[in-house]
Amino acid sequence: MYLKKPLWSESSATPESDQKPPYTATAVGEMVASLNKQRLYREVTLALQTGLKEARAEFSFLRVRGLRSILKFLRSVAESDSTISLFCHSQSIPELQVVPVLFQHSLRRYEEDTVANLNHIFGVEPMKITTPSTDAEVALALRVLEGCCLLHRESTIFAHQHKAIEKTVEDKMKNFCWGESRYHHDLSKQVLMDILSTRGVLEQGACLDALISIMLDSSANQMDFESCDGIEEVAHLIRDKQVDENLRMKCGEFLLLLIGHVNGRDKPPLARIHEDVRRLLGEKSASLIWAASQFGSTLDPEQRLTALHIQARRVLESLDLY
Repeated sequence: MYLKKPLWSESSATPESDQKPPYTATAVGEMVASLNKQRLYREVTLALQTGLKEARAEFSFLRVRGLRSILKFLRSVAESDSTISLFCHSQSIPELQVVPVLFQHSLRRYEEDTVANLNHIFGVEPMKITTPSTDAEVALALRVLEGCCLLHRESTIFAHQHKAIEKTVEDKMKNFCWGESRYHHDLSKQVLMDILSTRGVLEQGACLDALISIMLDSSANQMDFESCDGIEEVAHLIRDKQVDENLRMKCGEFLLLLIGHVNGRDKPPLARIHEDVRRLLGEKSASLIWAASQFGSTLDPEQRLTALHIQARRVLESLDLY
């Protein structure tokens, strides 16, 4: 759902000959601004309520439709600071929070719902069936997650609370102590790293973008990424010449953005990243990534994106040569 322009926006501009006194013009302007803010708030709320209702649905095709609606809405929100502010305010309301819904439904492993008995067959109560997420749904959910984290910083906290990257020490102890519970706990943790290592090219590419967005200025998520050796998984993909070339390019862009973000840091998290990249990719490729990660801080966004693609291509070429 795109945010529409107010009906009164065109009629509010009056010819110079019909202009009112200054105090009248000020009052009208304040009223129009107030009406516009109220309209935007209603549209933001309606768009989120509509999209989230379908994103919670039991059937994948409905969840996909809801995710597409939310993604279209986020792109519309990003066009102005006022709508971004309203979206951020909406995320303080539990019923309108997007990220928790993503992890509870589209990014959820549905093996957790394995039926333990046959009571539903012999009973009269209908069994609730939830269809598993398709590849397209997972990719859309990751794009929505990326957008939420870029627009709303606190969404990275929600992602951390839902164990987006790593499982907690407590869960590891439960897995060790409770043999029967191990499968259930493993399924609910390491959501993004599991997608990166097991899903297809479409989801893996979206996952890399989502990882960057949830790690920006989030020490907790960066520490989780480091503790689960996430850089090794990315290095494994970029070294493998059997992997789709576009995905390898995406891995190169991921490394450039990540190293550029943490450059100059000598303390955790991600303090070991330069050493890890050198160990996994070799000295020459690591040096190229470090130098290339300094690109274009003064360039406009479009030029920076072009420079990022060029540098990622050079990283791939350096790996293929050695």
